[in-house]
Amino acid sequence: MEDRGIIRKIDQLGRIVIPIEYRKNLNLQPRDTIKMTMVDNHIVIDKYSERCIFCGNKNKLREYRGKQICPKCAAELKKKV
Repeated sequence: MEDRGIIRKIDQLGRIVIPIEYRKNLNLQPRDTIKMTMVDNHIVIDKYSERCIFCGNKNKLREYRGKQICPKCAAELKKKV
């Protein structure tokens, strides 16, 4: 049997509620920003982060495994490996 996921209706204003299980998994809090993209005719929702996930720096960020990280934190992580 195919997993149908969680079914939601779109309201009159075009909104849907993101199920709490998904919000917890993505660590989404009220007022967080999300990013929506289309991939192979599917909507993909990710938590949008414009700051380093470790220190909050906003400069010279790069993506690592779907997260934003600054050069300083990347160098610190590299030392620990």
